[in-house]
Amino acid sequence: MFKILKYSFFDLFRSRWSFVYFFFYLLLGLVLLFLNNDLSNAIITLMNVIIVLVPLIGTIFGIMYFYNSREFTELLLAQPIARKHIFLGQYLGVAISLALSLVLGLGIPFIIYGLFESSAIWDFFSLLVVGSFLTFIFTALSFGIALRFENKIKGFGMAILMWLFLAIIYDGIFLLLLMYFQEYPLEDFALAASVLNPIDLSRTLILLKLDISALLGYTGAVFKSFFGTTKGSIISFGVLLAWVILPIWGMLRLASKKDF
Repeated sequence: MFKILKYSFFDLFRSRWSFVYFFFYLLLGLVLLFLNNDLSNAIITLMNVIIVLVPLIGTIFGIMYFYNSREFTELLLAQPIARKHIFLGQYLGVAISLALSLVLGLGIPFIIYGLFESSAIWDFFSLLVVGSFLTFIFTALSFGIALRFENKIKGFGMAILMWLFLAIIYDGIFLLLLMYFQEYPLEDFALAASVLNPIDLSRTLILLKLDISALLGYTGAVFKSFFGTTKGSIISFGVLLAWVILPIWGMLRLASKKDF
Protein backbone atom coordinates (compact mmCIF):
# COMPACT_ATOMS: atom_id res chain seq x y z
CA MET A 1 0.00 0.00 0.00
CA PHE A 2 2.83 2.42 0.85
CA LYS A 3 4.41 1.98 -2.59
CA ILE A 4 1.09 2.79 -4.25
CA LEU A 5 0.63 5.76 -1.90
CA LYS A 6 4.12 7.01 -2.76
CA TYR A 7 3.54 6.65 -6.49
CA SER A 8 0.15 8.42 -6.35
CA PHE A 9 1.54 11.16 -4.12
CA PHE A 10 4.49 12.04 -6.36
CA ASP A 11 2.46 11.54 -9.54
CA LEU A 12 -0.03 14.20 -8.45
CA PHE A 13 2.51 16.38 -6.64
CA ARG A 14 4.50 16.72 -9.88
CA SER A 15 1.36 17.77 -11.75
CA ARG A 16 1.23 21.38 -12.92
CA TRP A 17 -2.24 21.68 -11.40
CA SER A 18 -0.79 20.90 -7.99
CA PHE A 19 1.66 23.77 -8.47
CA VAL A 20 -1.18 26.05 -9.56
CA TYR A 21 -3.10 25.03 -6.42
CA PHE A 22 -0.03 25.66 -4.25
CA PHE A 23 0.83 29.04 -5.76
CA PHE A 24 -2.79 30.19 -5.58
CA TYR A 25 -2.81 29.79 -1.80
CA LEU A 26 0.72 31.20 -1.55
CA LEU A 27 -0.32 34.35 -3.42
CA LEU A 28 -3.63 34.61 -1.56
CA GLY A 29 -1.89 34.34 1.81
CA LEU A 30 0.73 36.96 0.90
CA VAL A 31 -1.87 39.42 -0.39
CA LEU A 32 -4.22 39.05 2.58
CA LEU A 33 -1.49 39.27 5.22
CA PHE A 34 0.48 42.17 3.85
CA LEU A 35 -2.52 44.26 2.79
CA ASN A 36 -4.60 43.64 5.91
CA ASN A 37 -3.67 45.05 9.29
CA ASP A 38 -6.06 42.77 11.20
CA LEU A 39 -4.95 39.13 11.28
CA SER A 40 -8.42 37.94 12.31
CA ASN A 41 -9.95 39.52 9.21
CA ALA A 42 -7.37 37.76 7.05
CA ILE A 43 -8.22 34.41 8.65
CA ILE A 44 -11.96 35.00 8.13
CA THR A 45 -11.37 35.82 4.46
CA LEU A 46 -9.26 32.69 4.07
CA MET A 47 -12.01 30.69 5.76
CA ASN A 48 -14.59 31.89 3.25
CA VAL A 49 -12.31 30.82 0.40
CA ILE A 50 -11.26 27.49 1.91
CA ILE A 51 -14.76 26.41 2.92
CA VAL A 52 -15.91 26.55 -0.72
CA LEU A 53 -12.75 25.98 -2.76
CA VAL A 54 -11.09 23.11 -0.88
CA PRO A 55 -14.11 20.74 -1.20
CA LEU A 56 -14.39 21.60 -4.92
CA ILE A 57 -10.68 20.98 -5.59
CA GLY A 58 -10.71 17.73 -3.59
CA THR A 59 -13.76 16.53 -5.51
CA ILE A 60 -12.39 17.40 -8.97
CA PHE A 61 -8.84 16.14 -8.36
CA GLY A 62 -10.10 12.92 -6.77
CA ILE A 63 -12.49 11.96 -9.54
CA MET A 64 -10.10 13.05 -12.31
CA TYR A 65 -7.27 11.02 -10.85
CA PHE A 66 -9.43 7.91 -10.48
CA TYR A 67 -10.71 7.98 -14.04
CA ASN A 68 -7.33 8.89 -15.57
CA SER A 69 -5.51 6.11 -13.70
CA ARG A 70 -8.17 3.44 -14.37
CA GLU A 71 -5.92 1.36 -16.67
CA PHE A 72 -3.11 1.45 -14.13
CA THR A 73 -5.59 0.44 -11.42
CA GLU A 74 -6.77 -2.54 -13.49
CA LEU A 75 -3.13 -3.57 -13.96
CA LEU A 76 -2.61 -3.45 -10.19
CA LEU A 77 -5.77 -5.49 -9.63
CA ALA A 78 -4.25 -8.27 -11.75
CA GLN A 79 -1.36 -8.47 -9.28
CA PRO A 80 -1.48 -10.32 -5.93
CA ILE A 81 -2.31 -7.11 -4.04
CA ALA A 82 -5.31 -6.66 -1.78
CA ARG A 83 -7.93 -4.34 -3.26
CA LYS A 84 -8.16 -2.24 -0.13
CA HIS A 85 -4.42 -1.57 -0.29
CA ILE A 86 -4.66 -0.40 -3.91
CA PHE A 87 -7.55 2.01 -3.46
CA LEU A 88 -6.53 3.18 -0.01
CA GLY A 89 -3.00 3.88 -1.28
CA GLN A 90 -4.30 5.86 -4.26
CA TYR A 91 -6.75 7.79 -2.12
CA LEU A 92 -4.15 8.70 0.52
CA GLY A 93 -1.65 9.72 -2.15
CA VAL A 94 -4.13 12.17 -3.71
CA ALA A 95 -5.52 13.50 -0.41
CA ILE A 96 -2.12 13.97 1.26
CA SER A 97 -0.65 15.79 -1.77
CA LEU A 98 -3.63 18.18 -1.90
CA ALA A 99 -3.54 18.78 1.86
CA LEU A 100 0.21 19.41 1.73
CA SER A 101 -0.24 21.97 -1.08
CA LEU A 102 -2.81 23.76 1.07
CA VAL A 103 -0.72 23.70 4.25
CA LEU A 104 2.49 24.83 2.54
CA GLY A 105 0.75 27.41 0.36
CA LEU A 106 -0.81 29.13 3.38
CA GLY A 107 1.88 28.27 5.90
CA ILE A 108 4.79 29.97 4.13
CA PRO A 109 3.19 33.46 4.05
CA PHE A 110 2.17 33.16 7.69
CA ILE A 111 5.70 32.16 8.68
CA ILE A 112 7.12 35.13 6.75
CA TYR A 113 4.57 37.39 8.40
CA GLY A 114 5.73 36.21 11.84
CA LEU A 115 2.57 34.42 12.88
CA PHE A 116 4.34 32.43 15.60
CA GLU A 117 4.75 35.62 17.54
CA SER A 118 1.02 36.34 17.29
CA SER A 119 -1.82 35.16 19.51
CA ALA A 120 -3.75 34.14 16.36
CA ILE A 121 -1.52 31.14 15.74
CA TRP A 122 -4.14 28.69 17.07
CA ASP A 123 -6.86 30.24 14.90
CA PHE A 124 -4.65 29.78 11.86
CA PHE A 125 -3.80 26.23 12.93
CA SER A 126 -7.53 25.43 13.20
CA LEU A 127 -8.00 26.82 9.69
CA LEU A 128 -5.33 24.49 8.28
CA VAL A 129 -6.70 21.48 10.16
CA VAL A 130 -10.23 22.12 8.94
CA GLY A 131 -8.99 22.60 5.38
CA SER A 132 -7.10 19.31 5.57
CA PHE A 133 -10.18 17.53 6.92
CA LEU A 134 -12.30 18.86 4.04
CA THR A 135 -9.66 17.68 1.57
CA PHE A 136 -9.72 14.13 2.94
CA ILE A 137 -13.53 14.09 3.16
CA PHE A 138 -14.30 15.24 -0.37
CA THR A 139 -11.50 13.24 -1.97
CA ALA A 140 -12.98 10.10 -0.38
CA LEU A 141 -16.48 11.05 -1.52
CA SER A 142 -15.23 11.62 -5.08
CA PHE A 143 -13.47 8.22 -5.12
CA GLY A 144 -16.72 6.60 -3.99
CA ILE A 145 -18.67 8.33 -6.77
CA ALA A 146 -16.09 7.29 -9.36
CA LEU A 147 -16.35 3.69 -8.18
CA ARG A 148 -20.13 3.85 -8.35
CA PHE A 149 -20.35 5.25 -11.90
CA GLU A 150 -18.46 3.73 -14.83
CA ASN A 151 -19.38 6.58 -17.17
CA LYS A 152 -17.07 9.57 -16.73
CA ILE A 153 -19.74 12.13 -17.61
CA LYS A 154 -22.15 10.72 -15.02
CA GLY A 155 -19.37 10.52 -12.46
CA PHE A 156 -18.30 14.14 -12.98
CA GLY A 157 -21.91 15.27 -12.97
CA MET A 158 -22.69 13.51 -9.70
CA ALA A 159 -19.47 14.78 -8.08
CA ILE A 160 -20.20 18.42 -8.98
CA LEU A 161 -23.82 18.00 -7.90
CA MET A 162 -22.67 16.61 -4.54
CA TRP A 163 -20.36 19.60 -4.01
CA LEU A 164 -23.04 22.05 -5.15
CA PHE A 165 -25.58 20.55 -2.77
CA LEU A 166 -23.32 20.56 0.30
CA ALA A 167 -21.74 23.97 -0.42
CA ILE A 168 -24.78 25.99 -1.55
CA ILE A 169 -28.14 24.22 -1.81
CA TYR A 170 -27.97 22.67 1.67
CA ASP A 171 -27.65 26.07 3.34
CA GLY A 172 -30.60 27.42 1.36
CA ILE A 173 -32.84 24.54 2.40
CA PHE A 174 -31.63 24.84 5.98
CA LEU A 175 -32.45 28.56 6.17
CA LEU A 176 -35.86 28.05 4.55
CA LEU A 177 -36.73 25.41 7.15
CA LEU A 178 -35.59 27.68 9.97
CA MET A 179 -37.75 30.49 8.64
CA TYR A 180 -40.79 28.28 8.03
CA PHE A 181 -40.68 26.63 11.47
CA GLN A 182 -39.41 29.66 13.39
CA GLU A 183 -42.21 29.37 15.96
CA TYR A 184 -40.93 25.96 17.09
CA PRO A 185 -37.83 25.10 19.18
CA LEU A 186 -35.19 24.33 16.58
CA GLU A 187 -31.99 24.02 18.61
CA ASP A 188 -31.68 20.24 18.25
CA PHE A 189 -32.63 20.40 14.58
CA ALA A 190 -30.01 23.08 13.87
CA LEU A 191 -27.35 21.04 15.66
CA ALA A 192 -28.22 17.87 13.73
CA ALA A 193 -28.35 19.76 10.43
CA SER A 194 -24.85 21.14 11.03
CA VAL A 195 -23.44 17.71 11.81
CA LEU A 196 -24.87 16.32 8.56
CA ASN A 197 -22.88 18.81 6.46
CA PRO A 198 -19.07 18.87 6.85
CA ILE A 199 -18.83 22.31 5.23
CA ASP A 200 -21.26 23.91 7.69
CA LEU A 201 -19.58 22.11 10.55
CA SER A 202 -16.14 23.35 9.46
CA ARG A 203 -17.37 26.93 9.20
CA THR A 204 -18.93 26.74 12.67
CA LEU A 205 -15.74 25.29 14.15
CA ILE A 206 -13.56 28.11 12.81
CA LEU A 207 -15.99 30.82 13.90
CA LEU A 208 -16.20 29.30 17.38
CA LYS A 209 -12.41 29.31 17.53
CA LEU A 210 -12.30 32.95 16.47
CA ASP A 211 -15.05 33.72 19.00
CA ILE A 212 -16.79 36.23 16.74
CA SER A 213 -20.37 36.13 17.96
CA ALA A 214 -21.71 38.47 15.30
CA LEU A 215 -20.64 36.08 12.55
CA LEU A 216 -21.63 32.84 14.19
CA GLY A 217 -25.20 32.81 12.97
CA TYR A 218 -27.93 30.60 14.35
CA THR A 219 -26.06 27.30 14.03
CA GLY A 220 -22.88 28.59 15.65
CA ALA A 221 -24.88 30.21 18.44
CA VAL A 222 -26.45 26.85 19.26
CA PHE A 223 -23.02 25.23 19.42
CA LYS A 224 -21.67 27.93 21.66
CA SER A 225 -24.73 28.03 23.89
CA PHE A 226 -24.88 24.29 24.53
CA PHE A 227 -21.29 23.18 24.42
CA GLY A 228 -19.03 26.19 24.88
CA THR A 229 -16.04 26.89 22.70
CA THR A 230 -13.70 24.14 23.92
CA LYS A 231 -16.26 21.35 24.09
CA GLY A 232 -17.84 22.42 20.82
CA SER A 233 -14.43 22.28 19.11
CA ILE A 234 -13.75 18.77 20.42
CA ILE A 235 -17.15 17.50 19.29
CA SER A 236 -16.74 19.20 15.89
CA PHE A 237 -13.34 17.62 15.31
CA GLY A 238 -14.74 14.23 16.32
CA VAL A 239 -17.60 14.55 13.84
CA LEU A 240 -15.21 15.70 11.09
CA LEU A 241 -13.08 12.62 11.79
CA ALA A 242 -16.20 10.47 11.41
CA TRP A 243 -16.88 12.26 8.12
CA VAL A 244 -13.43 11.11 6.96
CA ILE A 245 -13.73 7.51 8.17
CA LEU A 246 -17.23 6.76 6.86
CA PRO A 247 -16.60 7.76 3.21
CA ILE A 248 -13.33 5.79 3.23
CA TRP A 249 -15.17 2.76 4.59
CA GLY A 250 -17.87 3.16 1.93
CA MET A 251 -15.23 3.55 -0.79
CA LEU A 252 -13.42 0.37 0.26
CA ARG A 253 -16.71 -1.50 0.50
CA LEU A 254 -17.62 -0.47 -3.07
CA ALA A 255 -14.14 -1.40 -4.29
CA SER A 256 -14.34 -4.87 -2.74
CA LYS A 257 -17.61 -5.65 -4.55
CA LYS A 258 -16.97 -3.93 -7.88
CA ASP A 259 -16.34 -6.08 -10.95
CA PHE A 260 -13.60 -4.45 -13.05
